[in-house]
Amino acid sequence: MSGSEGPGLGTSAAEHLSPAFPERAAWGTASKLRAWQAEALEAYFVSEPRDFLAAATPGAGKTTFALRLAAELLARRAIDRITVVAPTEHLKRQWADAAHRAGIRLDPMFSNAAGTYGRHYHGVAVTYAQVAVRAALHRTITESRRTLVILDEVHHGGDALSWGDAIREAFEPATRRLLLTGTPFRSDTAPIPFVTYAPDEKGIRTSQTDYNYGYGRALKDGVVRPVLFMVYAGHMRWRTKAGDEMEARLGEGNTKDITGQAWRTALNPEGEWIPAVLRSADRRLSEVRQQIPDAGGLVIATDHVAARAYAAILKEITGEYPTVVLSDEKEASDRIDEFSSGTSRWMVAVRMVSEGVDVPRLSVGVYATSSSTPLFFAQAIGRFVRARRRGETASIFLPNVPNLMALANTMELERDHALDRPTKEGEEGDLYNPEDAMVAAANREEKASDSLTSEFSYEALSSEATFDRVVYEGAEFGTLAQPDTDEELDFIGLPGLLEPEQVHELLQQRQARQAKRQSTRRKTGVSDAAGGDSAAGGGSDIPPPLYRTLKEQRSLLNSLVGLWAKNTGEPHGLVHAELRRACGGPAVPQASVTQLQARIDYLRKRLNHH
Repeated sequence: MSGSEGPGLGTSAAEHLSPAFPERAAWGTASKLRAWQAEALEAYFVSEPRDFLAAATPGAGKTTFALRLAAELLARRAIDRITVVAPTEHLKRQWADAAHRAGIRLDPMFSNAAGTYGRHYHGVAVTYAQVAVRAALHRTITESRRTLVILDEVHHGGDALSWGDAIREAFEPATRRLLLTGTPFRSDTAPIPFVTYAPDEKGIRTSQTDYNYGYGRALKDGVVRPVLFMVYAGHMRWRTKAGDEMEARLGEGNTKDITGQAWRTALNPEGEWIPAVLRSADRRLSEVRQQIPDAGGLVIATDHVAARAYAAILKEITGEYPTVVLSDEKEASDRIDEFSSGTSRWMVAVRMVSEGVDVPRLSVGVYATSSSTPLFFAQAIGRFVRARRRGETASIFLPNVPNLMALANTMELERDHALDRPTKEGEEGDLYNPEDAMVAAANREEKASDSLTSEFSYEALSSEATFDRVVYEGAEFGTLAQPDTDEELDFIGLPGLLEPEQVHELLQQRQARQAKRQSTRRKTGVSDAAGGDSAAGGGSDIPPPLYRTLKEQRSLLNSLVGLWAKNTGEPHGLVHAELRRACGGPAVPQASVTQLQARIDYLRKRLNHH
């Protein structure tokens, strides 16, 4: 059960790890590390603590940092062996492959039944579930020599009380523990083993991070891609168990139950919403592939039935059957690896690809799952943000659901894990449970989000999709438009390689062009595509209802206000107050079309001269 240190292992071994931007910073012999990785290493070696919690946004390179730290500790003879604990079977192999490139030999095939591993390995890669089954065995391994334990996505240490207890038992004797996370911490109050908690100003115990590297900073450094959220609304119809026919539009301030049922109807593969969104996403992928030929897309589905149905729709759209991943079994892992190293267009997966799985060529995503916790959302979006070169962007197609929109608008928000707070009855915790995934058969149906399932049955009747807007860096661009129209193509047709500031500039230009096109239609008596049936007939003398016109004007004004606020740093409320002083009239909800248009024109002039 001895792990050999191996000749020549240490700092030089980690030089094989791929650099991102080597010119960014240097630290001692770590000249090929990213700036944050070098900074985090420096923070660690100031005191070389027993426990160190590093939080870095998905795609930033936590694995590289961890392996470099492990190599340094081995070279300094501070440790003798390494144990990596990961959420899934696939991630065990991914860690072992990365470690091999760093000159560190990890055994991802180690089984509890074996009880030992060969001297030719520096350590093992195991899953949280594997440790929970035989914690005493892993404690014996940990005690036998000076061990560094790397807990990847450490928030899973609180997935179940038994898991937390097992991890404490197994790794309490470890010489060093490195805790890694790339997402907002859990939404429940289960304490995470080896994480330090301290009371904040309100007395609530909150997790203490030793080093933090958030999405906002990573974006400025060019380590991750900017994310464009392509938001789609639409009209949904369904029938309840009682026989009542219901209808609603996504994103129109409905009750939680109505929103959930409309969302569920949108995700139904037999309607028109999913096919329309998949067609638009595939057009976006085609645009990106003009400049990035190997760019790929990922559809995240709620369960295996939906995943297979979405795959069939993509086959009709593209003529190519996508890669389908339904579980965390070896065959699924092999399919992910094959897709990652290939050039095919699409992969469809059920949840397991949402965390830690590294497929750098993913550029376009369709969020077609009912999962809506901050943890799951951040993990899912994290699959698309890893930058390979300057100018790459990520495009995520989202349903217009309030929970998701709030998360999309707060991409840069960093969360700590808070204890001592009440949880609402029935509130979702960590929706993705890797323990279930590891023991599930490939055809096991995974449950949908609690917010979308209920005791009564329902029948989806119809669904239609409309392009709603683009969310980028918290600002919104665009107005309602039908798929396959010029208004939609203005945004899904953006070039595939753009610097962040170019994205912002182009979105402004496209929004101005869209608004000008719509203004011309109004003057000539032609309705907008989203205005109703008259669009199909090519025109009508009947103007759209007043409430529709007001809604469009308010949406456009709010987008422009958001853009001005982003450019100047002024709060939205102050911008609206300034517009009222300059143009007159009441607050936005009470303002007329003419008053709103005056503010829009005024703000456009200001933006053009800014």
